[in-house]
Order: sequence, then C-alpha cells, then structure tokens
Amino acid sequence: MADDASVSKAAIVVIASYIAVQMLSDISSLKIGLVAGLAVDMGTFIYPVTFTLRDLVHKTVGKKNAQLLIILAGIINIFMALYLKWVSTVPGDPNWGLNEQFRAILAPVWRIVIASIIAEVASELVDTEVYHWFVTKITTRHQWARVLVSNSVSIPVDNLIFAFGAFGGVLPWSSIWQIFVFNFMVKYAMTLVSLPLIYLAPAKQCVRT
Repeated sequence: MADDASVSKAAIVVIASYIAVQMLSDISSLKIGLVAGLAVDMGTFIYPVTFTLRDLVHKTVGKKNAQLLIILAGIINIFMALYLKWVSTVPGDPNWGLNEQFRAILAPVWRIVIASIIAEVASELVDTEVYHWFVTKITTRHQWARVLVSNSVSIPVDNLIFAFGAFGGVLPWSSIWQIFVFNFMVKYAMTLVSLPLIYLAPAKQCVRT
C-alpha cells in the first residue's frame, strides 16, 4: 500500500509539473529577447525541462498515459490561448488603465501559438517513442542515458518546427537562424541540467504500456 501511494504521489507531482511548465513556456515564448546578442524566445529557458518531465511521466505511469498527457497538454494550451484572446477583447475598466498593455503582451500571436503547440506535441511524441525504444530494446539501466538519447532526438525536432513555423517569412532568415541555434544550445544545456530529475521517481517503472 505504501509503494502504491508513493507512486501515485510521484505521478501527480510530475504530471502537474509537466502541465505547468508547458503553460509557462508557451506564455513566455511570446517575447523574443536578446541574450548575449542573439535573438531567442524566452520560453527556451524553461521549456526543455518538459522533455525530462515527460520521461518521468513515462517512467511512473507508462507510455500510453504519457502520450495521452502530451495530447491533453496541447489541448490545454489551445484553450489557454483562446481564453487569453477572449480576455483581451473584454473592455478594460478605465480606472485600471492597463487594457492596451494587457492586450499587447498576452493576446496570443496565433502563428507563434500554433507553431509552438505543434512543435510541442510532435517532439514530445517523438521523445516518447525514442524513450520507449531505449528502455525496451537497449537497457533499463543508466536512466540518465535514456533521457539524454530521447531528448537528443526530440529537441532538434521541436526546434525545427517552432523556429521555422513561427517565424518563417516573418523575421529575417538571419534572425530565425539565431533563434534556431541559440534555442538548440540552451535546450540542450537545460537537458543536461535536468537529467538528474529522472531519479526522483520510484525505481519501479511502467515502460511497456
């Protein structure tokens, strides 16, 4: 009973964390910042953690549930964008005085939102397949390696879809290339930092279902 309870708590924590980080990264991606002189969407610094969190979900509740969570996260992010769009159209109280600022910052840029959600869902599903292949065909040992291998495949997929889907034909190609290169560097660095998270879940795994 104690083991079941601990697994259940672990699953709740990683699922909630996965959804929260997905939403935070989508909101912060609306800003394109300059870091070290390079253009970068600001969701880049937190989004890569979702790949390791996805691996934790896979480890605790299995492949099918991880796939379901990925789809649900995409739906939640679409709802979030639609809700923020509606909120931005509601007239602001004159005494508040920040209606235009709210609209300018949080009203969704649909091209970025759509590219972001497609990139998230596609890359996370790829991550699921690579992770599952690794633990079923290669080894269940060296948990850090399964995260590193799956993220090494899914991060370029995510980067390619988002950078070119969101900004192709809108920003200069030099800026898009900067976004692609810098995003990739940051995401991979964050992957290395987040590798130890995989050991937070109990050793018993649901990798075959």
